[in-house]
Amino acid sequence: MPRARLENIQEEKKRPSLRMRLLMGLLNIIILSVVILAGYVAVVFLRMPSLDDILHETRPAAIVFLDRNGNEIRSAGRIMGMPVSTDSVPPHVWQAIVAIEDKRFFQHGPVDIRGIMRAVISNIVHGRVAAGGSSITQQTAKNVFLSREKKLSRKVQELILSYWLENRFDKNQILDLYMNRVSLVGGMRGIDAAARVMFQTSARNLSLAQAAQIAAMLKAPTTYSPLKNPEKNIARARVILQEMVRQGYVTLNQARAAAAELAPAQPAPDTNLYRYWTDFVLDETRSRIGGFHSDLYVYTTMDMGLQERIAAILPAHIGEYQGAVVAMEHDGAIRAMSGGADYQASQYNRTLAMRQPGSSFKPVVYMVALEQGLTPDSYVNDSPFAIGDYNPKNYNERYYGDIPLSVAFAKSVNSVPLKLTEEYGIDAVLNMAGRLGVGTQLRREYSTVLGASEMSLLDLTTIYAVIWNNGESVRPYSITKITDPSGKVLYERNPSDAITVIGGQTVEYMTQMLYDVISTGTGRRANAPGVLGGKTGTSNENRDAWFVGATADLVIGVWVGNDNFTPMSSKITGGTIPAEIFRYIVE
Repeated sequence: MPRARLENIQEEKKRPSLRMRLLMGLLNIIILSVVILAGYVAVVFLRMPSLDDILHETRPAAIVFLDRNGNEIRSAGRIMGMPVSTDSVPPHVWQAIVAIEDKRFFQHGPVDIRGIMRAVISNIVHGRVAAGGSSITQQTAKNVFLSREKKLSRKVQELILSYWLENRFDKNQILDLYMNRVSLVGGMRGIDAAARVMFQTSARNLSLAQAAQIAAMLKAPTTYSPLKNPEKNIARARVILQEMVRQGYVTLNQARAAAAELAPAQPAPDTNLYRYWTDFVLDETRSRIGGFHSDLYVYTTMDMGLQERIAAILPAHIGEYQGAVVAMEHDGAIRAMSGGADYQASQYNRTLAMRQPGSSFKPVVYMVALEQGLTPDSYVNDSPFAIGDYNPKNYNERYYGDIPLSVAFAKSVNSVPLKLTEEYGIDAVLNMAGRLGVGTQLRREYSTVLGASEMSLLDLTTIYAVIWNNGESVRPYSITKITDPSGKVLYERNPSDAITVIGGQTVEYMTQMLYDVISTGTGRRANAPGVLGGKTGTSNENRDAWFVGATADLVIGVWVGNDNFTPMSSKITGGTIPAEIFRYIVE
């Protein structure tokens, strides 16, 4: 054989065969694909959120307000329900979830391959996406860590996170995480939040029927909401009960009984009628304990029945104007506060607004005179009177001449308190106001005597509370105790001993004169059985109308006016709408 041919044959033997070259090419492609995939996964992993940080994310602190009897008024800052676990809720709560969302949850790994294949076949048969195959672990990864973007990278992250979760936690812990983080109610998360909104109870108290109705929402919270789409919710809840029977969680009789209880959810009671109050208490809470980073329970002095009554009466009687009411016990415990007719329309709390009290300030002046030895029967002169350039007139410019002190007070004449101030000194009036708790904010002017120095309805009501508290000092309070969820007391009211600021004789005369106002004077429209007395007040040009009165249990202040300080109708005085609102409240 020629030498050249022999060399060619040997060279051909050294070359890889076509099959070998194809195999090597395929192997290179596989290796390159693996490298690319690994690189992609690495990039995705590096872009993932910090798992530990999100897992241990601090839940925004919620504050729960409780009334005088320990009943919940409302909560603030609660975007999640209270934490729950498979151990803290009735078994049927988590069983309903597992039965409908992932019946093999406790048998498969992070991903349910059988479930995915079943979903794929179902979707092919139906020609659309009719079923999903995500496990509860995958849903937890998605709900807790990831956005709702439909991207390949997010799905890869979901798979990585699912394996991470199942490597770190047991199945019950993953289920706990799912129950606490799943989105169910407009911006709120967790089955406890859903339970409170839908059924006004905690997840710890859910019945089998209610548990099935909440589990029904997991597929699509709005579509299957027992509030917005009760028929769809109930139909799916029936399917869940059937699955629970099929999977051995409940008996057929239990499921039938629960099915009979399925019903549309009732909206949670409107808590806006308490919002002026809870906003006020929230500020008080911060003043007591400063900032807070964990849940708080604030025990308040509110009487919810009284608050509801006032919230219904106030808007029904103020017409086009604004109004406010504050009610406190004689010792200063605030039982109700309504800062306006409609919290949703305006969050401005008018019980704290600074306005001119008009004649409702006059008791301060008359108590100075009573302490100086006058009595309700002492005669004073009502006639035109001026101090320098200050020359106020009586309402309707009527004057009564020589009249008893009690009549001057009941008819709310203006000349008499000015004459009393001239006799005893404006400093005596300001000193009396200081003893009653409002002196520091008053101007040293004669117009102050007739109520030209601004004060809030809460301040004004406190003045009258001192009178009906037997002359003892009053400091309004709204909080009796603040605790954390474990019951640890963070603040508790420890009242100091009351100080007598008005003598007994002065109190006796003043209460008599306040009764005369509602029996024969300007406050007759406030008279009702059990009313101890009261006083009207109207500022210049009828900008503000006031009435403050009392029963054996309460001192109630009412204000009506315009937010922009414009005058009201000349027919509206403290003796009209405010006095009538007071009467409606106490009747």
